[in-house]
Amino acid sequence: MIEHKTTPSIATLDELAKLANYSLMDTLNCDPEAKTDGVDHKPRQVFTGHYVPVKPTPIKDPEYVVHSKHFFHELGLADGMAESADFVRLFSGDISQVPKPMRKVGWATGYALSIYGTEYVQQCPFQTGNGYGDGRAISLLEAVIKGQRWEMQLKGGGRTPYCRGADGRAVLRSSIREFLAQEHMHSLGVPTSRSLSLYVSKTEKVKRPWYSHTTHSEDPDILISEPVAISTRVAPSFIRVGQVELFARRARKKAHPKAMEELEKIVLHLIDREYAAVIDKKLSTAEKVVLLAHEFRSRLTSLIANWVRVGFCQGNFNSDNCAAGGFTLDYGPFGFCDVFNPHFQSWTGGGHHFSFLNQPEAAQRNFQMFCTALRPLLDSQQDYLQQLEEIQLGFSKVMQTQMENMWATKLGIGTFNLGLFNELETLMVQTPVDYTIFFRELSTVPDDIGPLKKSFYNNAKGMEKRWEEWLTKWKSLIASANLNSPSSRAELSKRMKLVNPKYSLREWFVVPAYQQANVGNYSLVRELQEVMTQPYAEQSKEVEEKYYRLKPPEYFDVGGLSYYSCSS
Repeated sequence: MIEHKTTPSIATLDELAKLANYSLMDTLNCDPEAKTDGVDHKPRQVFTGHYVPVKPTPIKDPEYVVHSKHFFHELGLADGMAESADFVRLFSGDISQVPKPMRKVGWATGYALSIYGTEYVQQCPFQTGNGYGDGRAISLLEAVIKGQRWEMQLKGGGRTPYCRGADGRAVLRSSIREFLAQEHMHSLGVPTSRSLSLYVSKTEKVKRPWYSHTTHSEDPDILISEPVAISTRVAPSFIRVGQVELFARRARKKAHPKAMEELEKIVLHLIDREYAAVIDKKLSTAEKVVLLAHEFRSRLTSLIANWVRVGFCQGNFNSDNCAAGGFTLDYGPFGFCDVFNPHFQSWTGGGHHFSFLNQPEAAQRNFQMFCTALRPLLDSQQDYLQQLEEIQLGFSKVMQTQMENMWATKLGIGTFNLGLFNELETLMVQTPVDYTIFFRELSTVPDDIGPLKKSFYNNAKGMEKRWEEWLTKWKSLIASANLNSPSSRAELSKRMKLVNPKYSLREWFVVPAYQQANVGNYSLVRELQEVMTQPYAEQSKEVEEKYYRLKPPEYFDVGGLSYYSCSS
């Protein structure tokens, strides 16, 4: 029986192709001005339709870097497929020879941009909002595998009509960051898009602005030549809040005769793709819309609480980077917190509004834009509009409850205690402490502050007494739950270690991995993949010494390592 479970059910590309099912292209509207052959690689305005057929631009001389063994296993794909010629060809952008019923054209989608609850069109080269969308992301396959629909999307697959004049490429550096982060987040138990595979060109390079070695410049100060790569990310869908917004804006303005129909179609398609298990197909559109808002609120608030739990800051949480399915999407200027700071933000353009502990507020702004986008579908139905309004107004309370429950679980206490938490937050900032190491050491349920000092970035002289007082209060709270006996203490420690990871994907681990990969050595990428897909586990002494430690002083305030203005 165990043997059967580990045997892959898909061993060839032909077998995968048989599972192809193109729901988006088959049920939504194609841009009427699109070219059916997908040769559509110049920036242009797309006025209507849900997608544009686009043929990816393959990278030259592709070479295998890494694939997700965990995800391959979940999908039932044979590991060997990742290095097979036809698989490499397909997922490095060449879809000219795919087996039927797969199609020899992919698709890109448009979406609108809202930043922290304000609509923008200026970033569109046409100043209209009709040129904003998947500039270098091209989906090439939807497949139903083991009863679950997955969309497979190339990142760096070349130009689309939404490329805004850019080259449509991703470099190996950013591709490695995204590949590792997606699998790490999944292993942390945080909903996320997934990594499938990563290939690099042995001969093709592009120039990107970046940071010189050890520079403290806020902006990139040099232009470097970097290998191009294509990673494949996978999700039930890639529908974003900004995508629903685009069609709502057009519906409100009556931009074209089918504008309202296209809004309804994208919303119903979103429900089919992401919420079919919880929203009955037989309900009216208005009933579905209200339930959608309610379900998305639950998922989004849970997601943000999970981000904070594991120390993740998205960095650029615009509405177009907010997946309408309620999972983490678009690993651009993200970062994992080393030194605890409520205002932690590794993107120099993110400011306070996208900082670590302001993510609940940023999510509320995106949710507000989502509800605004749904309103045209309920315009003549006052009862449903009022329900939608109540769901939107209830966001902050639901978000607060999620955060308080998360902090209580992280601290191992039954009920959130505001006084204890506020005091801890002050101590963590003033000491300062390493976010991941502190909570992992607290999870050992220590007798004194000795183990906690492993997380201190200085010797904390003059603060030991305050720390001991805080620890005493914390222990009195857990003692009230009869946790004095060794067995119950061990149980608490075990529970806490399930929510407080030991290993975190720190940028200073990733930098040497992509630097080595740039010269053809992928061993550190694969080592990081192995370590970071077991973030809660007690790993070997060698792994612990290498990856469970404080950020070295020389890495602070270094451009491209502690912060960056771009990451493409």
